[in-house]
Amino acid sequence: MAPSLVLAGARVVLPTGVVDDGRVVVEGTKITQAAAADTGGTTVAVPADAEVIDVGGHWLVPGFVDLHNHGGGGASFSGTADDALKAVRAHRLHGTTTLVASTVTDEMDLLVTQAGLLSELAEQGDIAGIHFEGPFISPCRKGAHSEELLRDPDPAEVCKLIDAGRGRARMVTLATELPGGVDSVRLLAEHGVIAAIGHTDATYEQTVAAIDAGATVATHLFNAMPTLGHRSPGPIAALLEDERVTVELINDGVHLHPAALELAFHHAGASRVAFITDAMDAAGSGDGRYLLGPLEVEVSDGVARLVEGGSIAGSTLTLDRAFKRAVTVDGLPVQEVVAALCANPARLLGLSDRVGSLEPGKDADLVLLDADFDLKGVMRQGEWVVTPQLP
Repeated sequence: MAPSLVLAGARVVLPTGVVDDGRVVVEGTKITQAAAADTGGTTVAVPADAEVIDVGGHWLVPGFVDLHNHGGGGASFSGTADDALKAVRAHRLHGTTTLVASTVTDEMDLLVTQAGLLSELAEQGDIAGIHFEGPFISPCRKGAHSEELLRDPDPAEVCKLIDAGRGRARMVTLATELPGGVDSVRLLAEHGVIAAIGHTDATYEQTVAAIDAGATVATHLFNAMPTLGHRSPGPIAALLEDERVTVELINDGVHLHPAALELAFHHAGASRVAFITDAMDAAGSGDGRYLLGPLEVEVSDGVARLVEGGSIAGSTLTLDRAFKRAVTVDGLPVQEVVAALCANPARLLGLSDRVGSLEPGKDADLVLLDADFDLKGVMRQGEWVVTPQLP
């Protein structure tokens, strides 16, 4: 086994708070220590044969966890296994060490086939599971989904997708006001799959009913749903006020005004926010023409829109950029941002025993950021994905 690795001198973000002059020790694929170098006068022991890297002046945070991601690096999770792995690698270079692969609306037979392909990657540990976004969504709020392929959330068809995922389905986004919506939520809850409310035209009352039936996530809150109204508060108010719901936010400066982000954090609290990318192929790639499922997308200045109709079509966001924006533009405390990028999504996925925080016994998944919150290193399960280039 390789000698232990000690990352010393960083500002380490632990579940208990930020530790200055912190130290994280990695042995093999696991974290064995994560603490201050000096704890009340007692120096934390370092293995004698350890390699010590001085990362003073940097932040050390857990690897990012993305609940909602359609692709990156010029490839998508609707393509081949090689495409999916290319997308995974693209996001790992930006700090996402745990990723759920999201599909987009397509023919049911194609989604079933894709679920089988993605379940194999999940079994290999390349992805953390599958998220089905569509086809069970509202034509009124379809966004970048093909309207002719949409359908009501028949529980039998929802079950067909779950079964195709072979135990690796993690989340299904539904417009729960559609016929079969609430019954499908109950089905998902019974199978241990997250029911997410999104691409919905639901009323406040319909949203409350879906939450009571077991829905626990708001798919990209504010986007693809009715706006907040003083007489018709719609789904946003119901999703923000209920402590059982975690709200996804796309913090790229395009999908949300900073005031909307602040509103979500104020009402939901830092423990109920999950930053996501909702990334498509162009994330980590560049401007140009791409496909999102069967639909053509034009990416210009980093903003993805459908060629036909101009709707926003996912994002080109990576989670390191979401982190930096949250701290430097939105003014959020670093510890709250780490919760939104790491601990909260890990909890939702049932992976808190392995990822989402820097604690002994957990996977050695971590991200190194400089004082300006630019990414300088990424480790996944004890191996450097991005080797730090330190002065």
